[in-house]
Amino acid sequence: MQNRTVDVAVVGAGILGLAHAYLAAREGKSVVVFERHPQAMGASVRNFGMIWPIGQPNGRMHEMALRSRELWLEMLEMAKLPSRRHGSLHVAYHSDEAAVIREFVERAPGLGYECEWLNRDATLARSEALRPEGLLGALWSPTELTVDPRQILAVLPEFLRERYGVQFHFNTPVLSVVHPYVETARGSWEAGTTLICSGDDFETLFPKEFAASGVTRCKLQMLRTSPQPTGWELGPALAAGLTLRFYTSFSVCESLQALRKRFAEEMPEYDRWGIHALVSQTADGAITLGDSHEYGLTVDLFNKEEIDHLILEYTRSFLRVPDMSVAQRWHGVYAKHPDKPYIVLEPQSGVRVVTAPSGSGMTLSFGLAEQSMIELGLLSKESANV
Repeated sequence: MQNRTVDVAVVGAGILGLAHAYLAAREGKSVVVFERHPQAMGASVRNFGMIWPIGQPNGRMHEMALRSRELWLEMLEMAKLPSRRHGSLHVAYHSDEAAVIREFVERAPGLGYECEWLNRDATLARSEALRPEGLLGALWSPTELTVDPRQILAVLPEFLRERYGVQFHFNTPVLSVVHPYVETARGSWEAGTTLICSGDDFETLFPKEFAASGVTRCKLQMLRTSPQPTGWELGPALAAGLTLRFYTSFSVCESLQALRKRFAEEMPEYDRWGIHALVSQTADGAITLGDSHEYGLTVDLFNKEEIDHLILEYTRSFLRVPDMSVAQRWHGVYAKHPDKPYIVLEPQSGVRVVTAPSGSGMTLSFGLAEQSMIELGLLSKESANV
């Protein structure tokens, strides 16, 4: 018989919801997770699968990303889930890109980043997926890792169910929360704490609070190739010059202004659609490419061929893989705040909303969940090893 009284109820089985469920259950709490769909279908399965500390600004957010990485590795080991722990390369094909990277490397030790400049030959030695023509070098960072988000989000619930007795209710929308009661389409539950990790759904639960928060949506377009030949490996996850202007970690570099200016003048369409280029590899060997960024509460349901073309054109300028044929195209939507790295709302005592990690959900999920659990008194700093 199902227990309808639990310590923690989690709304949403995306990666942020599962991270909260994992940490609560690991601490010995009874946990139930509700998901309105048959499985997670939002931003958590529509991304690169990158845990990407190098992109987080120095200080608190970078420290949270590194802690999240530790918890990711702990969970992956326990659940026996695969990952690619090959680090990352930000490659430079223009002198202004190399200037930003070299400046960042000089500042990195004092800012808490572990990285180094690699010359052309050392870069090519790390990745056979790069075009050698015009390559100047790269920023090498060992901290990044990649998982297959579709695989993780499909398998992790079963692991949590078997290992910790977490109850999952898919196809179960949560209709309202009036602490301590959680009303669902399948009946009522009572929870000591309710955590709402509902992604970009701002309308179902606490819509007034969401409207007042300033949170909005971001749509991104992505592509995936067919699986590459057996034995061929991407190696480190890849980024290039466009990415240097995208992640706030590089904003400490004075040389970034000149790089931004060149891209704005020579490639204005990439600024218009917020395009940069990241490359990762899935569990079956396919290559994931992207992405773009369109902001606003109203999301265009239809993809723009122009954006896919721009992504592919730029990516082909530095990437070489055995098979670049596109097998899948899609778009994702995530919650974003224009100024804050994430949103925490407490509309009622005992109820917390955690969302809008601004496209860094995979990177920050476990670290943000741990912080949330500590603040709620569900996890001690000692047991979290913080």
